Amino acid sequence: MEMATISSSPRSVEEIFKDYSARRAGIVRALTYDVDEFYSNCDPEKENLCLYGHPNETWEVTLPAEEVPPELPEPALGINFARDGMHIRDWLSLIAVHTDSWLLSVAFYFGARLNRNESLINDQPTVFEVVTERKPIKDKPNMDSSNKSRSNTKRSNDGQLKSTQTLYNDNYVEEEEEDEHGETFCGCCGGNYSGDEFWIGCDICERWYHGKCVKITPAKAESIKHYKCPSCATKKVHM
Repeated sequence: MEMATISSSPRSVEEIFKDYSARRAGIVRALTYDVDEFYSNCDPEKENLCLYGHPNETWEVTLPAEEVPPELPEPALGINFARDGMHIRDWLSLIAVHTDSWLLSVAFYFGARLNRNESLINDQPTVFEVVTERKPIKDKPNMDSSNKSRSNTKRSNDGQLKSTQTLYNDNYVEEEEEDEHGETFCGCCGGNYSGDEFWIGCDICERWYHGKCVKITPAKAESIKHYKCPSCATKKVHM
């Protein structure tokens, strides 16, 4: 059979499921009822071979598509090479696992091209929609109330954690951050502020410290409601 003549263009969730079920039926037949024929087609002396399931419930062992990128997601390549190096049941099981993944990838490929109200995943635009400019990018990374963009987690004076993430395409935010904290120094080592390191602020003296200098990790900081630096903690002991 010619693989190019067996194509499908499902345009609804129901049609995608029908396409998925038909391709799956062909694959199941190859790995169960037609296993002898399938085995003989997977000659290790041949080039990379793939197992395709078609929307008319047939199967085919053939070379991968020549065009790049292919019309559909590709199945696992080279299934024939391990034929004589594994127990046949283990070999068939391994192919079955990869084929399950391929069947799902084909279904999601078709689903990515559906209209918005028909899509399998409706919460955000697909990559296809973004690249073809059919839908704008709405899910931009979150930023805190001060529009900070640091790759560390700091504790503010009110004891609340502020999680921030570096956004390399927002250079102006980086510059604003450096200006704001350019005069901030660690209360232990005296080192200048750096957005690449974890810092924590004392809720008593309001000084800032490198987390490593006071032995506080971001994970440990999350469980601290009111942080007291070593100096303030010592003072309280002697009061």
